[in-house]
Amino acid sequence: MMLETLSAKQQKVFTWWRDPDTDAYDAIICDGAVRSGKTFALTLSFVTWAMTSFTHKRFALCSKTIGSLKRNILPDVFSYLDSLGWSYRWYPSKNKIEVTFSTNTNTFYLFGGRDESSAALIQGITLAGALFDEVVLMPRSFVEQAAARCSVSGSRLFMCCNPDAPSHWFKREWIDKSQQKNLFYMHFTMEDNPSLSDTVKQRYKRLYHGAFYDRFVLGRWTAVQGVVYPMFSRSQHVTDTVPECDRYAVSCDYGTVNPASFGLWGHRGGIWYRLREYYYDSRREGSQRTDEEHYRALEQLIGEHTVDGIVCDPSAASFIECIRRHGDYRVIPANNDVIKGIRLTSDCLKAGKLRFHSSCEDILREFDLYRWDERAGRDAPIKENDHAMDDMRYFVCEYLAKSEDALCVISVDRNR
Repeated sequence: MMLETLSAKQQKVFTWWRDPDTDAYDAIICDGAVRSGKTFALTLSFVTWAMTSFTHKRFALCSKTIGSLKRNILPDVFSYLDSLGWSYRWYPSKNKIEVTFSTNTNTFYLFGGRDESSAALIQGITLAGALFDEVVLMPRSFVEQAAARCSVSGSRLFMCCNPDAPSHWFKREWIDKSQQKNLFYMHFTMEDNPSLSDTVKQRYKRLYHGAFYDRFVLGRWTAVQGVVYPMFSRSQHVTDTVPECDRYAVSCDYGTVNPASFGLWGHRGGIWYRLREYYYDSRREGSQRTDEEHYRALEQLIGEHTVDGIVCDPSAASFIECIRRHGDYRVIPANNDVIKGIRLTSDCLKAGKLRFHSSCEDILREFDLYRWDERAGRDAPIKENDHAMDDMRYFVCEYLAKSEDALCVISVDRNR
């Protein structure tokens, strides 16, 4: 039975809506460390509450994307329903689940809150409740529109997240105002997940650094500040010699008015080396270059090497088309999730998986200048001295993310 190993806090989350001490609250918010078991307990609590409290009503399962719901939430939901013997029908094309328990039948719809336009997707529906997984990753307009749709008498909200910046709108408007909004707030640590071994806990403690350690390991709402990559060390990460490599790849941050930065990377022994780079600043040089001129520079950068692919700034549509038109290299539009990319790059630097030849002067210069924007009110680097930083981030997300994702907070397997 999935409920037999719940910790005390997980049991509290599972039963809060029927506990005389907490049943008067309109919503529950669970935040805290990564892998602390909060989402698992909250999801099962939500399904149990919905099915034992209502019939013929509609509910929302919300996350940043429907894909993340299918990976992170639905496996636990289906396993739980199977363990109880409740019947259900899953309609993948319609993103809905119909669940029956005794005489009660309800419908659960999946919604992705990716950006500001997502609020329109949930308008018009009447809900008896909503679950928000990783609510801080969703825009405020979507969350508040979904909350407004919960107008059925007795409806409730179930919310969980890992911490973000203290100035994040969800911290200021929901957690800090939990009492006046009649919200039940619970904070989790890794110790609240009984299935998490000491070995795994130590692994996470080694994995994160700085503000991300405070957030994901200690569960604190902490502001990022200073340089973006404080773990970067010239003595550790810069080399005058590189070994013979067994794989090669290129990363590109394209610019016409802004600088263009390309990096040639070589792999050996689990380490990727930035072998050389092309960096063209039209303001500094006094003239702009065309796509074809940048392409010729790209050919010179690659030389005689055979590259796996060229991962390129996804907004550089004309340059991507230029590379494709020549037909010599495979081009890959980059993943441009900035914060995820910075986190993965930080992990790789800390683990010693990235090295830089001393001739790569521009990326070494940017390491010293690339800083967090403390005035932004959210996690965001200052958009200056970031072109080599961006091409490095694109490279990491494409060529190192697969090995890092298993240790990342978006891991697809839920520890209970």
